Order: sequence, then C-alpha cells, then structure tokens
Amino acid sequence: MSDQSKRKRPLVADKRYPSKGKAAAKKPAKKPAPKKPVAKRKAAPKRAKRGGITGLFSAMFRWIFRLIWKVTWRITAVVVLVLSLAVGYFYTTLPPLEALLDGRARGSVTMQDRYGDVFAWRGDQFGGVVTADSVSRHLKNAVIATEDKRFYRHFGISPRGIASAVRINLSEGRGPLQGHGGSTITQQVAKLLCLGEPFDPNAGLTEKEYESACRRTSLQRKAKEALFSMAMEVKYSKNDILSIYLNRAYMGGGAFGAEAAAQRFFGKPAAAVSAAEGAMLAGLLTAPTTLSPTNNLDRSQSRAATVIRLMREQGYLTEAEAAQAQANPAELSEAAEAKAGGYFADWVMSTGPEFFTRNTTEDVIIKTTLDQRMQSAAEEGLKWVFENKVRKGSKAQAAIIVMSADGAVRAMVGGRKTKVAGAFNRATQALRQTGSAFKPFVYAAALDLGYSPNDLIDDSPYCMTIPGSGEWCPKNYTKRFEGMVTMTQALKDSLNVPAVKISESVGRDLVSQVASQFGIQSDLAAGPALALGASESTLIEMAGAYAGILNGGSSVTPYGLVELRLQGDEEPLMGTGGGIGERVIQESAARQLVYMMEKVISEGSGQRGQFGGRQLAGKTGTTSAAKDAWFIGFSADYVAGVWMGYDDNTPLSGVTGGGLPTDIWREVMSRVHEGLPLKDLPMSTPAPLSDFSDEGQDGQNTGNGGGSGTVIDQILNEIFGSSGSGSSAPNPEGGDR
Repeated sequence: MSDQSKRKRPLVADKRYPSKGKAAAKKPAKKPAPKKPVAKRKAAPKRAKRGGITGLFSAMFRWIFRLIWKVTWRITAVVVLVLSLAVGYFYTTLPPLEALLDGRARGSVTMQDRYGDVFAWRGDQFGGVVTADSVSRHLKNAVIATEDKRFYRHFGISPRGIASAVRINLSEGRGPLQGHGGSTITQQVAKLLCLGEPFDPNAGLTEKEYESACRRTSLQRKAKEALFSMAMEVKYSKNDILSIYLNRAYMGGGAFGAEAAAQRFFGKPAAAVSAAEGAMLAGLLTAPTTLSPTNNLDRSQSRAATVIRLMREQGYLTEAEAAQAQANPAELSEAAEAKAGGYFADWVMSTGPEFFTRNTTEDVIIKTTLDQRMQSAAEEGLKWVFENKVRKGSKAQAAIIVMSADGAVRAMVGGRKTKVAGAFNRATQALRQTGSAFKPFVYAAALDLGYSPNDLIDDSPYCMTIPGSGEWCPKNYTKRFEGMVTMTQALKDSLNVPAVKISESVGRDLVSQVASQFGIQSDLAAGPALALGASESTLIEMAGAYAGILNGGSSVTPYGLVELRLQGDEEPLMGTGGGIGERVIQESAARQLVYMMEKVISEGSGQRGQFGGRQLAGKTGTTSAAKDAWFIGFSADYVAGVWMGYDDNTPLSGVTGGGLPTDIWREVMSRVHEGLPLKDLPMSTPAPLSDFSDEGQDGQNTGNGGGSGTVIDQILNEIFGSSGSGSSAPNPEGGDR
C-alpha cells in the first residue's frame, strides 16, 4: 500500500450554496470598481519626551499645578458657600429701610424767639427724612464725588479702594488698617448702623464708648463690616443705601442728616441747596466737627472748594457751574451765624427741665422771650464801646442783660465773644461784688418804712467798732464829706456814709430781707459793709431786682422760657417759668425810689447814660480796688444791666461804674429804644422839706420830716454810742461816681 493512499484529504469547506447551473458557473466574475486613492493623513508629530532633569521638573510642575487647581476650586467653592451663608445671615437681620433713617440717640431742641422765629437749635437735630432722589442733585453728586466715586459700580466693598488705602497707610508709616480706610459709602453706612448692634444702656458702656467701639478698625471688625455691607447691597437698592447715609450721617453743629444740616447752616431744605452749599455739606462728612462752618467758616469753604473741583473732574458740574460755585462760596444763614443762640440759648437750656432740654429723647420746641433785634443791639453796643473807648489788647470782660419789667429776658451777652455756645456766661454764672449798685435796696427798705427822699442825713466822718475786726470808718469815693444831704442827693452822688447810716438805722436784717425778696439769692454780708455792696450777686439777679423797682415794688423771677411743647403737638407741656411774684415794698415807696434813681442819671454819677431825651433811672457801682464796675438802669419800657471786670479779679484801670459800663448801657439802650415812643417813668415827686416837728412818735420819719437825719444820728448814738470820730481808717468797699 502506497503512502499516497494513506494521505488525508485536504480540508475543503463544504459548499454552503448549491450552484444554479452551469451557465451560472461559467458567468465571468464582475470586476470591482477601481478604488479612489485615499489621501494619507500625516501622522501627528510625536512630542519628544524630555528626558533627564528638565523632564522631571516639567512633570512635577504639571502635577503640582493640577493639584493646586483641584484644591483651589474646592476651597473657593467652600469660601463662596460660607460667604453666602454669612451674607445671608446678615441679610435676615437687616430691618426695613424706614427703621434705619433716623439714627439719633437723643432728641432735639428748637428754640423760637418771642415772635415765633427759629433762632437756635440744640441736641441732635433731625430735620426729617430725605431720599437720594428728593435732595438737591448737587448734594447727591457732591457726596458721591467725595466719598465714593464708584458707588454705583461696586458690590458694597471696593478692593481697589482698600488696596489704595493700605498702600497710602504703609507709605505714611502707619499700619495697613490705620488712617485711610478705603471705605465705600455702603461700608460707612454699616459703621453708622454699628453693624446691626443697637446701643444697650445696660451693657456697661456709655453711649460714647459704644460709638467708639463701633468705629474701631480691627481685622475682625473690617471682615464683619464687609459681610454686612454685601448683605445691604443685596437687601437694599443703591439709592436706598445712599438715602440711609444722607439721613444718618453727622454733619456738625448738632445736625444729623442732610435736611437738618441744610436747615441749620443755610436756612433752607436739602432739596434746594446750591452747588456751593451741597459741596460744603458733603465736605463736612470727612470731619464734621472740625470743618463745621459754625466753628470755622473759612476752613469749611476751603474744603467745599476741593469738593467742587472733584465734581468738575467727574463730570457732575460744567466748567461754568464750577466757576460760579467757586466764585460764590456758601454762606451761613443768620441763625447759623448766631451759632445756636449763644449765651441766651445756653441759659434757657440750663433753666428748663433736664428731661426736655439737656437729656431729651424727644424733639422739643421751646418758645422763648428773646428779641433778636435787641440781642443785636446789645452785641453792637458792646462792640462799639470796646472798639472806640477801650485800649487795644485789653482782656477786660463785660456782660449785658436786657429784660422787661416782668422779668422776660430780651437779650443776653455773657462775654465779649458773642458768637459762642457752651462758654462761661458772665451774665448768669459770675458771682461778683455789687458795690454801690446794691444801695437802692437800702433806700427801698427805708422808704417802705416811711422815710422820704427829702430826709436829711449827715454825711460826715463816721466810724464803727466791729467785734473781732476793730474800728471801721467808711469813706466816699471823692475822699470828701458833704455834710447834711437829702437821701436823694446821697443816692445821686453815691455817698457811702449816708448809705451805711440808713442801713444801720432801719436794720441790716430788713435791708437783707428786702434785697432777698427782690431776687438777690446769694449770701448777703452780715456786717455794716452790706450797705456798700460787699455781697456778691450775678448780673441777672441784679437786673431782675431792679425790674422789681420798675414794676412798682413786686419781686421778679427772670425767665426766658415761654412755652415748651413736643414737635407735632399743639398743646404745650409747660408754660412760663418766671415773671412777677409777691410784693416786696409798697408801690408808693417804689415810685419814690424811681424818682431818686432818676436823679442819678439826670444829675448824678450816671449822667453819661442819658440819650434821646428819655426819662431814665439807674445806679452805678464800683467795688473795692475797682475790681468790678456796674451800671443797672431802666426806662419805662426795659431794664438793662452791665457788668465789667476781669475774670481773674485784676483791678480795672481808671474805670468806675459811671464810666465805661454806663457808656455800654447807653449804647445798648439807645439801640433798643429806636423807634419806641417816649414814656414817662412811674415815679412820684416827694413832698417838699418840712420842719422837724413832722416826725413820728417812734423816732421814724413819716415821709415829710426834713430833720430825720438828726433822728437817724440819734438812733445810731443809742446803738453805737457815737456817730463819728473822724478816723482815717481805709474804706475797703469804696464808692463810685
């Protein structure tokens, strides 16, 4: 068997489809269509792998970058989430817009004069709610140009502004958060709101400490401020935020908000301020107290000029408008020029109820007795005398009171600097010896007992022995003695010996009682020098006491408050705080005393007080060593008092009550009486001198006894044993002309 027979058949696949015949089998096969050549793609060049150290660092950099990216976006997402939650939290704590517009902790006091015109403000004044759309466009634009020129483009904080502030602080040698803050208007509003932390009186902090804590600039505080600001940007519109700022910002002079500031400084609403006025108000936001126009108008105008330049640079003003504003800087209204009412307003605030004046939480309206025309007369009269009759450089001070016979104070000057507030008021606070200005109360006591202005007194050397002090011998200012004189002449020429004799005759206690009942509240001297004004008093007390003489002998309480009510109420809470009180001396005695005091001006030591042909009465006064000089007098219409001296009790050089104080009195009263008709004083001419037989059985004169001087000497002889010794002991009280 051959090997071929043993070979296996080749593996051939079975025909799966049977043939369809021979014809089909013989049919030639179809040629395939020729394929179009396909353009071969160029293979991308393979990036050459860097080897060695360069490749290693490249790989490491790519790995670090991918790692940082993964970590950064995750951290960013977490930070954004946390910020969103924090902003959302502050958002939920923000109150409605209306609750944020009045941010004062105290109320305000608005003072009106006797005719109802506003002349002064005190406390935290709030003029009313304004909006960013209701104020003058000049004010709105000035605030944005000065405080935050990108206000409408940021989201509450300005990274560019913060970076710039940090750079400036570091360049000036301060810490990054000290000095410039780079705060937006929104951030400033956040500070004004104290980041939503209301003042709690029970927290152990004063209001000042609370405000200081609100404005501290720690890193934690700035972060919270930024979150609070962004929350406000979400809660309120841009104009809402600007409205809060315009209502809550302190603008100096006690004014909170644009409306109060516009009314206080310019006497007009915030909607009507000009470009120059708007620039001045916006300029105050940087340093409201320092730049306040009532403190330094020139400095305030200089700052306003800078604001106008910024407004021009930012397109808020045309070249012509800016030039006009620069050429016509803002000026204060008359009320603002008076700087919150000066001494008179201070006095009214101090005499009113504390819970409605100094510490009020309400807005209060007080109608007062002030007459602004008379106030100007007092200030102008004082200024004229010091400019024309006082040596330049003199530090002497003066004070003036003008009042009606019922005690209504019409004008008050407490010192030579009249445009002040909160200053020492020499008209109401300075206790000074009164000198011979006290003598009318001695004669008032005598006249009320029945003495006559024509009664005779012996003006001759007279001494008394004072227990513990030795012999005391009063002298006249002229160093001369006039002999027998009437009471009228003794007062007219301000003689000391007769005043002491009358005081001793009627009794010092009675003299003290009469003076006290007329309104001299200070402790009165106990010795015989009482008659010569050794006691101290204030000018307002003395003027009030003289008003009692003018009105017929009734006591007077000087007052400035007529009516107090809450803003918006029609009915007052309280009325007049003074006026005419009980009778002190008989009207007939008061009329005789007016007659005697009229001779002081028409014939005696106060002749320099005459003006306009009017009947005038008064009394001069000069104290020991001329430390104080007074003149107090009255017409039929008004009482005026003038004091002059040094605060440190330095003696006046060549000044007596009949000199410069009388000049000031004349200049003031002549201005006060401009346009007023002439009126006669309420005085009675005494009966003519009669003989000694008319005196009463008790040794007191009944009003017609010309020899009562002899009786006075007899009474003094009985009391002291001697009427005079001719001793030359010095007179510590002095007299005056």
